[in-house]
Amino acid sequence: MGLNNTPLANRVHIGFFGKRNSGKSSLVNAITGQDLAVVSDVKGTTTDPVYKSMELLPLGPVVIIDTPGIDDEGALGELRVRKSRQVLNKTDIAVLVIDSASGKTKEDEEMVALFEEKKINYIVVYNKADLLTQELPETDNEIFVSAKTGYNIEALKERIAALAVTEEPEVKIVGDLIKPLDFVVLVTPIDKAAPKGRLILPQQQTIRDILDAGATAIVVKESEFRESLKNLGKKPKLVITDSQVFKKVAVDTPQDIYLTSFSILFARYKGNLEIAVKGVKALESLQDGDTVLISEGCTHHRQCDDIGTVKLPRWIKDYTQKQLNFKFTSGTEFPDDLSQYKLVVHCGGCMLNAREMKYRYKYAESQHVPITNYGILISYINGILKRSIAIFPNLLAEIE
Repeated sequence: MGLNNTPLANRVHIGFFGKRNSGKSSLVNAITGQDLAVVSDVKGTTTDPVYKSMELLPLGPVVIIDTPGIDDEGALGELRVRKSRQVLNKTDIAVLVIDSASGKTKEDEEMVALFEEKKINYIVVYNKADLLTQELPETDNEIFVSAKTGYNIEALKERIAALAVTEEPEVKIVGDLIKPLDFVVLVTPIDKAAPKGRLILPQQQTIRDILDAGATAIVVKESEFRESLKNLGKKPKLVITDSQVFKKVAVDTPQDIYLTSFSILFARYKGNLEIAVKGVKALESLQDGDTVLISEGCTHHRQCDDIGTVKLPRWIKDYTQKQLNFKFTSGTEFPDDLSQYKLVVHCGGCMLNAREMKYRYKYAESQHVPITNYGILISYINGILKRSIAIFPNLLAEIE
C-alpha cells in the first residue's frame, strides 16, 4: 500500500526519545527532510508527543513520533515524561538520541532497559558528532550522526529500516477464512460519526481484504439485509455485521451461514480475541457499585445515542440488573491504574496499532482486570457469542 491508503494503525511507528536538548527534533527533521518538529536552543521545546504520517525510504509508510525530553522537571515535566513513556506502548522502532558531548546518562540507560523489557527494536544515536574532536567507535545498535551537517543520516535511515520486523507472516482480517469466489455480506449501518460520504475504517479495510482474497464483498444496510440475502442467488460464506445491529442481523441470518462482527474480526487481527472472549464472562460477577471502563481507540464527535457512552452502558445495566458506574476514555488515553475497574470494554481498535492493543490487553491481564471488546460483549448479551465465534472453533471451548 502507498502513503495515501495505508491506515495509521498499519504503519511502522518510529519513536524518538532522549533528554532535552539532545537534538531529537533536529534529528527528526534531518531524517524526514521536513520541518516536522519545532527546533530551539531552549530546553523542553517539545511539550507533547508530535505524530506525523509520512513515507520514509527505504522503509515505506511510517508514523514518526517526536517526544518530550525524558529528563523534564517539575510537576508538568513529570507529566511530559509519562507521556513520552506511554508512546513506548505503540512504538515499533525506538531511536534514543544522545548528545555526543554528554554521553549516555542514567535516564538514557533507563530508556534502554525499557526498550528491552518491552521487546522494542532500538538504536542509540549519538547526535552532534560534528562537535567531536575525534572519531568514536560504533556498535551494532549505536551510530554517530550530525543533524546539523547531515553526517551519517542516510546510514541511520538504513539502520532504522533494518530494525523493522519483516519475518512475521502477514495477518489477515478475514482473507484466511474465505476462498476465491466466496460471497461475504457486510452489514454496515451508516455511521453518523463517519465523515460524510465515507465508510468507517474497519469496513474499508475488511472490503479490501475480501477483494484481495478473490472473494466477492456485498455491502448492505441492516434495513435491506434480509431482502438482499433472499435475492443473492448464492449462499454467502460469511456475514459480517456492525456490532450495534448484531441482534437484528442474527435473527435475519440463517443458522447455516457463519456470522461475526467487525469488532470480533479486529480483535483477532490485533491478537486479542482469546483474552476478550475469556474476559466477557466477568459480566456475570458484576455487583452493585462496581465500575466498568469503556475505552475507545479514537476520538470522534459524540452522537445522542453513541455506542460507547450511551448504548453499551444501557445494555450492560439491562443485562446485569446491577447499579453500575461507568468511566470512559478515548484516543491515546488509557489509565495507568486499572484496579478500580471490574471490567474493561474496549472498541475494536482499528485506529491503534497491534502493539498498542496488545499492550492494553496484557496490561489489564497483569492487573487481573478482565477485558473484552464491543462486539464480543454485545453478542454475549444477546446470547449469540457461540455463533459469532463459530468460525473460530478453537475458541468455542473458552465459553463452555
